[in-house]
Amino acid sequence: MRLTPARRPALLAVLALLTALALPVQAAQADRGSHGPASDVAQHSLRSAVTDEDFYFVMADRFQNGSTANDTGDLGSDRLVSGFDPQAKGFYHGGDLQGLAGELDYIQGLGTDSIWLTPSFKNKAVQLEDGPSAGYHGYWITDFTQIDPHLGTNADLATLVSAAHARGMKVYFDIITNHTADVIGYQEGARTAYVSKDASPYKTAAGSTFDDRDYAGGSTFPALDPATSFPYHPVLDDTEKNLKVPAWLNDTTLYHNRGDTTFTGEDSQYGDFFGLDDLFTENPKVVNGMIDIYRTWVGDFGIDGFRIDTMKHVNDEFWQKFSPGILDYAHAHGRPDFFMFGEVALDGSGAAQKAFTSHYTTTDKVQAILDFPFQDAARNFASRGQSAAALSQFFANDDWYTDADSNAYELPTFLGNHDMGRIGRFVGVDNPASTPAEQLQRDQLAHELMYFSRGNPVIYYGDEQGFTGDGGDQDARQDMFPSQVASYNDDDLLGTAATTEQSNFDTNHPLYKKISDLAALTEAHPALRNGAHQSRYASDGSSIYAFSRIDRRAQHEYVVALNNSAAAQTAAVPTFIANGGFSLLYGSGPASLTTSASRALTVTVPSRSTVVYESTGRIAASKVAPHISLDTPTPSDVARSRTEVRADVAGSSFYEVTFQARAGKGGWRTIGTDDTAPYRVFHDTSSYRTGTPLTYRAVVLDNAGHTRQSGVAKSSVPAPVVSVTAGANGEITRIFPVGVTATVDPERATQSVLFQRSVAGGEWEDLGADSSSPVYTVNDDVSELALGTSVRYRATLVEPGNPNVTSDPVTVVVAPPRPRATSVTVAGDVQSEIAAPVCGDWDPACTATHLAFDESDGMWRATFPVPAGTYEWKVALNDNWKVSYGANGGGDNIPLVVPLDGYTVTFTWNQYTRVPSAVVHAPEALPEPTGAGSAASGGAQLGGPCSVLTSSRGGR
Repeated sequence: MRLTPARRPALLAVLALLTALALPVQAAQADRGSHGPASDVAQHSLRSAVTDEDFYFVMADRFQNGSTANDTGDLGSDRLVSGFDPQAKGFYHGGDLQGLAGELDYIQGLGTDSIWLTPSFKNKAVQLEDGPSAGYHGYWITDFTQIDPHLGTNADLATLVSAAHARGMKVYFDIITNHTADVIGYQEGARTAYVSKDASPYKTAAGSTFDDRDYAGGSTFPALDPATSFPYHPVLDDTEKNLKVPAWLNDTTLYHNRGDTTFTGEDSQYGDFFGLDDLFTENPKVVNGMIDIYRTWVGDFGIDGFRIDTMKHVNDEFWQKFSPGILDYAHAHGRPDFFMFGEVALDGSGAAQKAFTSHYTTTDKVQAILDFPFQDAARNFASRGQSAAALSQFFANDDWYTDADSNAYELPTFLGNHDMGRIGRFVGVDNPASTPAEQLQRDQLAHELMYFSRGNPVIYYGDEQGFTGDGGDQDARQDMFPSQVASYNDDDLLGTAATTEQSNFDTNHPLYKKISDLAALTEAHPALRNGAHQSRYASDGSSIYAFSRIDRRAQHEYVVALNNSAAAQTAAVPTFIANGGFSLLYGSGPASLTTSASRALTVTVPSRSTVVYESTGRIAASKVAPHISLDTPTPSDVARSRTEVRADVAGSSFYEVTFQARAGKGGWRTIGTDDTAPYRVFHDTSSYRTGTPLTYRAVVLDNAGHTRQSGVAKSSVPAPVVSVTAGANGEITRIFPVGVTATVDPERATQSVLFQRSVAGGEWEDLGADSSSPVYTVNDDVSELALGTSVRYRATLVEPGNPNVTSDPVTVVVAPPRPRATSVTVAGDVQSEIAAPVCGDWDPACTATHLAFDESDGMWRATFPVPAGTYEWKVALNDNWKVSYGANGGGDNIPLVVPLDGYTVTFTWNQYTRVPSAVVHAPEALPEPTGAGSAASGGAQLGGPCSVLTSSRGGR
């Protein structure tokens, strides 16, 4: 910029401010103002290109059939080979990329900017273990280099991307790095129970034990051998030894090989998803291989972004390499706005949930996560009619996402999806006595909240046609083209008399029109998409939640008020404008309103609806930057590795506050800019040693370009927190050793934990140490302790360079064993022999084949007469197939051989090891059986994120 004489004094003022900011400032100093342009320290709140995008999330197989020639994927007519059966909800139905390309007018008519496709790579067409079920959903990948033949070809993808780009639309791929299809088996059995790293550590090819976490994020890794390195011995069928592409994926040592996950603790990162082969993402070969795979789709096809599946089940070090590896490549190959967001599925929407999900955008440096907490908060408000104040608090907690290169404005928001189910179903389930009209109102209210609030709205295909469904997973994956699935075609759709038996591309559907109108309004008024979101008013119960969206450049204010109650409600909503006019943009109400001298806009909002008003004038320009000060920085109660840094800003106008931190004597580093009150960031201190001095400061930027700096506030990095758990509900039993578990926050690979116990108030005694992260465990033998004895456990964290930290103790009492299930059923083709004619075979709810809980040893068992024959069985818990256990505790059925009539069989389920077993007994006059009745350990918990499992014979 060329400097005119008039600009030079302002520049000198800025330079003086920058010089002052570079010097240490004592906490007692007053804040200092600048009446010139904003300094380099004062920044605007981040807005990336994605913050004005509307997404359409589509499962190609269920959208439109553009070519019947690829319906079977060139695999023939056998449904158990091709996976094609349009009458079965768990199989391919015929939709493809050609069909999707042919409906771009329909998709764009919704206001869609970006199409997000479920994984479209070549899948294992059928997994017989899972129902059987087919890979129509895309999460069972075998070839990461080609489009699934059921969906078309790579050329079809290129055509789709080109057509979308020609319309100004983007295409996002759903990608997977956590696992591949279920191809690897174990010598010990299929889908076996998880074996922890403590019980069986990894071993090098030479037989030396090691912890993989010591190598994660590095460039080297020990050589491994399938015969010696893993708790289970991985094997491949001869026909599948070279099934996966690229070829490196066929190396079985590049997988964790520990058995099935239970989605808790250590196994959440190391276990197989219902048998899906879990990649060894700590190994640099896997990291580099995945980066290479997905770079190709960006470079060769111009994909605009990725949604990352199962992100929380992959270690941090992987993401810290993968994310910059992909972004740097995309930026260098003509995709400067390339965007990635991860799936971090969880329940709830409080501070603890946001502390967890924001870990991936701060520590792991991925740009955004799919906003599961928003889904929960939006459903609570719009569908369940819960407190507006709770929704306001939800948005206040957005500061968890504010850091130097990302914030909550980038988060894709949604109301339902292919795993949990649809918003159209939720409004009915949550309001069972409601009319169809009320359900439609609540559905529309949820969409209004999603479109007008911060974040980037995602429409799950079919929601715009009022799709409902019977649940999540397969029950939420209806066809847009005429469906042949009976359980879909009996759904009551919202806003229409149509069913899924018809084609559902109705652009006059009330929800299609509503969503299209919302998208058009936010397109015409961009502040409703990416303006600062400032909460303004919230009732304690169901009533009005109101917020402003601020146009930073034009300095216009939009007031959005939503009412989730059954009657019209009125509220005086604070604004930044006194005695100013506001015009109605959306909803029912007076065409114009005027704020009071105290800046309140009084609005009346009809039942279960929304109004939007825009200021007719600008927010008054600030004459001087407001005073700013910092509160004492405090470690968060819900995340020890995050320190809350809060600024108090005087005045009432549009401000942006930039926070900076300095560790020790290092330089100042920007840690985030917040544009809504309360002004704060949650600084990630996990990379610093305990006790490291921290100094904070903040600079406020007002709406006229003035800046003012706070004094400094000092703190230090807190010691980690160690938490211990043992037993269940405060009890332990003498039947098996007690598993004592410790977790650490923040957790690092260099840590180890020493466990101790105190019996009946006695001295502390050592139990042992564990250095195998991320979860630390030890087993305690309490078999000699009397019932009623109290035992305390504690853990001490040991970490090089940091002082030791000891947990608070947890106290448990030795008690008789308690049942861990409501019921346990012997299910199999033996049932009709045991309980005829009461039960048929493979009936998980047959009470006649229930096992009884034995309090003396904690086992479930029963003895039945069984005729001679060869059978298969497993146990099902709680009278359904959601949780079942078979051979080795995995998914395989257990063989049972009864040699002669007159024998009885004792069936047992061990609820601690999850091992089912059977013993065959001969009557006195008959010979004892040999080799009959066996069982193995483990378990399979059905359902869950990105799994596609059904119940059938064998329980899957």
